[in-house]
Amino acid sequence: MRTGLIPALALCLWAGLGNAACRQALALGLDVSGSVDAREYRLQMDGLAAALDSARVRQALLIMPDTPVELLVYEWSGPEDPAVILPWTAVVNEPALNAIIGALRATERRQATPGTALGLAMREGVAHLNERPECWKRTLDLSGDGKSNLGPRPVDVKPEIEPTGITINALVIGADAPTLGDTRQAEISGLSAYFHSNVIVGSDSFVETALGFEDYGIAMARKLERELETIILGQVRP
Repeated sequence: MRTGLIPALALCLWAGLGNAACRQALALGLDVSGSVDAREYRLQMDGLAAALDSARVRQALLIMPDTPVELLVYEWSGPEDPAVILPWTAVVNEPALNAIIGALRATERRQATPGTALGLAMREGVAHLNERPECWKRTLDLSGDGKSNLGPRPVDVKPEIEPTGITINALVIGADAPTLGDTRQAEISGLSAYFHSNVIVGSDSFVETALGFEDYGIAMARKLERELETIILGQVRP
């Protein structure tokens, strides 16, 4: 847990908050493996904060304050490295959302092993979502810039998750500096196909793409808008 996180969030937590209905539990898993350098880590963290701070995402998050979205953010890389950087927090009002955004912008990188244990990252996110069985919809977002190379294969983890009703979406991050021609587009197309086949779960699941970490915040905002629209417009209750 990062220092400074609890004081920032304590401003928006009060007794009885857990009694509010939850329309969506949204867990976001961020890739901090060895392929993500210090600059890319900062772009990823600040990009998520900027996405949450965008006008359309703010509106979607706050449109139903009596049935809020609950957010959790964790980092993943090797088998021993998952860490929650934002515990489950209900987005009940502007101060709550502002505290979340501020906590993400203040988060500093920790040491992590270089491996990419994507299957374990899927299980980690599902374990967190299982803490919120009362939420109308449960969604896991996994960001990643490479294929799994440690632990169980994502394709073998998918059958464990499919009966749970949890949706897994992905944000695939392409190379920041292609050397020539269509290198970046070809790379991201292949990685997107991998996540489609091996990672995402659910009838309405999808893969969003970012053409490098510079594009991460904009791509994350697009993904959040789509996910939050689904739960607002869908018939989640008879």
